[in-house]
Amino acid sequence: MTTKHGLTEVEQRIADAAFRRAARLRDDLARWVAIPTGFNHRAGLDAMRGELVSRLELLGAVTTLIPGDIKPEWLSQGESGDTTFDPPPTAVCRRSSSTHGKARVLLCGHLDTVHDPRGPFRELIASTDGARATGPGCADMKGGIAIAVGAIEILHEAGIDLAWTFVLNSDEETGSYASDRALRAAAPGHDVGLVFEPALPDGSLVIERPGSAQFMIECTGRAAHVGRDFASGVSAVNEIARRVLEVAAIPDASRGIVASIGPMHGGHATNVVPDHARVWGNARFPTDRDGAEVAAKLDAMATPQGAMPATRVHQSMNRPAKPLTPRVERLAMMARDAAADLGQQLPFGKTGGVCDGNNLQAEGLPVIDTLGVRGGGLHTPQEWIELASLAERCALAAVLLSRLHERGPQ
Repeated sequence: MTTKHGLTEVEQRIADAAFRRAARLRDDLARWVAIPTGFNHRAGLDAMRGELVSRLELLGAVTTLIPGDIKPEWLSQGESGDTTFDPPPTAVCRRSSSTHGKARVLLCGHLDTVHDPRGPFRELIASTDGARATGPGCADMKGGIAIAVGAIEILHEAGIDLAWTFVLNSDEETGSYASDRALRAAAPGHDVGLVFEPALPDGSLVIERPGSAQFMIECTGRAAHVGRDFASGVSAVNEIARRVLEVAAIPDASRGIVASIGPMHGGHATNVVPDHARVWGNARFPTDRDGAEVAAKLDAMATPQGAMPATRVHQSMNRPAKPLTPRVERLAMMARDAAADLGQQLPFGKTGGVCDGNNLQAEGLPVIDTLGVRGGGLHTPQEWIELASLAERCALAAVLLSRLHERGPQ
């Protein structure tokens, strides 16, 4: 039997449970926002991971902590934050099913934010009208984690024996280098992937993403005193400037190819011809073939051994492109149908951003990755969440998970 909104009676009870849970969802979010997890803050990451793992184990999950991998040293040199400790682990929480539902679902969320744990932006603060709140990570993506955990708890309470794996990593904001191996290893053996990054501000579901690459260009020259021996010097800064202009020629807006540089380091004193300079950059590309083209252009800047000045190029294609495939489109349509039956709108959109959905889909798993809350101001001290979206998106996630269990991917 279906209700007037197209939900079955079971689905209506699930949705009602999500809306009754609104206060708890907000309490969870406020508590987790107050745990500092930016700038590789290990104590905060460990605390939040521990709380989430305990919640998931109460639902029957078995947890494996996978040690983090060390990122290339050249990448760490260009970062802020605490880089002195071992890479954080990834928690992989698996719950098996005795009823053999029709879909094995992988859920994914990241614990880290981009916000300084010592800064003034530390807690969830509601607006005077109660419609919005601001706080570090409230949308990206502690709000998403709150609704994902809430959804599977609701299904558990409803007696729906869903098989799921929940992957919780701690370094998405810095490229998932520590967790990439764990993410990719978790993807096989599942039918769909659901990632709870924030929706676009209008609630849109992102259905395709570009790929992303990190790179560093390093130039070496010959030091000399500017006043006494200028002619003997070879400026690495001048050489890096030429390379920066070469990178500036790479972007092609008509093809969706982007390349950008920052930060930059070069020299140490104004009266010394600088013998070393470095720049770090990021590239975005709509297809992996385009990514290979960008990589080739970067590699072409490298000079032969013994050259003076010399250029070395380091690069890492850490996020493969995430195209709209037929399987992804079917999963997105399934989410849209669930939203419609709940009386919600779920338009589709595109973004230049990347996330762990890129890594998971690269392993052949169809993924939709913006099932999180509505919000905006991401990565700024004005990050905000539309508080009503906590219960609304929790209901959507719960109904979608229930349908995947009962019907399988369409």
